[in-house]
Amino acid sequence: MLGKTAGGLFWMYRYLERAENTARLIEAGQRIALTRLEAGDAEWTSILQAGGVKSAFDEEYEAVTRDAAVDWMLRAKANPSSVLSCIEAARHNARLVRTALTGEVWGATNAAYMKIREMLARKVSERDLPEVLREVRQHTSLVRGMTHGTMLRNEIYDFVRLGTFLERADNTARILDVKYYVLLPSVSAVGTSLDNVQWETILRAVSARGGFRMEYGAGGGPAEITEFLVLNKRMPRSLAFCIGKLRSNLSYLHRGVEGQLPSMAMVDHLERQYLSHDIAAVFERGLHEFIEDILGQLGQIARQVEIDFRFYE
Repeated sequence: MLGKTAGGLFWMYRYLERAENTARLIEAGQRIALTRLEAGDAEWTSILQAGGVKSAFDEEYEAVTRDAAVDWMLRAKANPSSVLSCIEAARHNARLVRTALTGEVWGATNAAYMKIREMLARKVSERDLPEVLREVRQHTSLVRGMTHGTMLRNEIYDFVRLGTFLERADNTARILDVKYYVLLPSVSAVGTSLDNVQWETILRAVSARGGFRMEYGAGGGPAEITEFLVLNKRMPRSLAFCIGKLRSNLSYLHRGVEGQLPSMAMVDHLERQYLSHDIAAVFERGLHEFIEDILGQLGQIARQVEIDFRFYE
């Protein structure tokens, strides 16, 4: 397989996952804003910050408002991480690697692009926002379903999975970090009913509420939620689960390679250094600091994986 094909697959699925994850982050912002009515539009600063798009937003807007933040994250052409930008980039990469995809995957990708572009052709009203976010999640999920159901488990599939799980781990870390930015101005909220509602919102943002209830029942607070989203190896959006998938797919790709490629060594280091301790150690270190370190490690792994693509040229 040519290196450019591997890169196209890797980025196609990163962009698809990012589109869905941005929709989830917006939804989390909507729910959290409802619990902090006194904060007003400024509440969206935390969402922009957690999404890694605050500095670019500040270059375009003088102040943070709910409407401007949602529009920036949904459909701004100047924001490469907006839902619309990601869907367009995913389809562009899909066209480049068209012969590596099944007809079903290409059809689902094209349908997602057409539908989402139509929905985001104009500014989305607050009334229509929940339906738009739901459509984004459903269409990206359809592409993922077609991928799992129709593609061979070969190196093409491995690069698909690398893109998906690198992006998903990044998103789970960022959504967890929303708690840091939300509570930063009001540490007194920790442990209150408001705090509990916000932790519940974090679970909903990664579709983990049902799984968490199965694992912990009606109990479980911030420590258990964090453990579930960081260390649980059965929860498909947890950091441990995503990193485990990176390890397995990289191991398939590295068969026949002499020695250990740097990307695999970096995944090993991340697992040993950050995901082999209990949740008490994470909180002792500081959740925000822990998340920042994880995001830095994931960024380095993503860059190294692209360098290692040269093996396939």
